[in-house]
Amino acid sequence: MFQIASFRGIRVYIHPTFWLLVLWVGLSDFLRYRSLSAALGGVLFVLVLFVCVVLHEFGHALTAQRYGIRTQDITLYPIGGVARLERIPEQPVQELWIALAGPAVNGLIALVLWLFLRLPLSQLSHPSFWARLLSVNLLLAAFNLLPAFPMDGGRVLRALLALKLEYLRATSIAAQLAKAFAFLFGVIGLFSNPFLVFIAFFVWEGAEEEAAMARQRLSLSGLPVSQAMLTRYDVLQPQNTLKEAAQLLLASSQVDFPVVENGHLVGLLTREALLRGLNQLGEEAPVGESMIAPPVELQPQQRLDEAFALLQQSGLRTLPVTDQGELVGLLTLENIGEFLLIRAAHHTA
Repeated sequence: MFQIASFRGIRVYIHPTFWLLVLWVGLSDFLRYRSLSAALGGVLFVLVLFVCVVLHEFGHALTAQRYGIRTQDITLYPIGGVARLERIPEQPVQELWIALAGPAVNGLIALVLWLFLRLPLSQLSHPSFWARLLSVNLLLAAFNLLPAFPMDGGRVLRALLALKLEYLRATSIAAQLAKAFAFLFGVIGLFSNPFLVFIAFFVWEGAEEEAAMARQRLSLSGLPVSQAMLTRYDVLQPQNTLKEAAQLLLASSQVDFPVVENGHLVGLLTREALLRGLNQLGEEAPVGESMIAPPVELQPQQRLDEAFALLQQSGLRTLPVTDQGELVGLLTLENIGEFLLIRAAHHTA
């Protein structure tokens, strides 16, 4: 993926598969109309349409910012855009407004285009192009408001249900309805448009993911980091060699090592940083030249669900847990998974 823009601290990326859509549209229009200008027009329409998709995602992101929820990034895929929020809104009303913001942007774009088409100037600027863009924005707004995950309408439905029901129950009902839509799309697609089968799979998977995330959030909520963190682990010092670190990596199941000096955390040597250091600096180089600065240090009494979101956001497998600068534990993705399995076993026993 590569970055194409940034606004209000939110980076916009394009996934490599996005260009397959652009290529397919250009080639299809060329073969259909036997015209290079038609092919270029089709490609231009797709690019302008995805500008609207980016604005749709910024609708979500900027509304989330109002509630103190940061957006990690926005990525464009062939099927649309995805804004990755650092966490799910805790209050149903917040999720409701965040979910509605995206389709509202498409509705606003359609209104602006409608007003533009009523002006005499629009007749000189390819009115069919803008009229088509207006129609597609209305279609995007309507499609996203279908009450099915992972579309915005599924989140709207969950938020409304969560005003009266428990969050997990609200998610379960919304997920089941999404699966019903997926089944309907699949059946219709088998007899008419194969693309609907793809959408059906997308909706089904989205419903499963939302239900799993809700169960995970419920399992982690209200618990401190100290209950799930590792308290037995190996540490390194800045003056240790990369050879010593590699031997430690081979001798244990630990893959990331905190680097401490005088009892205080000074860095983190990840497996990737270790391998990179061995390749570039050699095995006698000190650990201090290859360690990285952890993007965040967790606290023992910090909420576990919040810490898990920070861990996912960091892109690392491990984050240190410190108390007044002193290392007291490690929080890893693997240990959180084991913690959830143990809790689930206790509940079913």
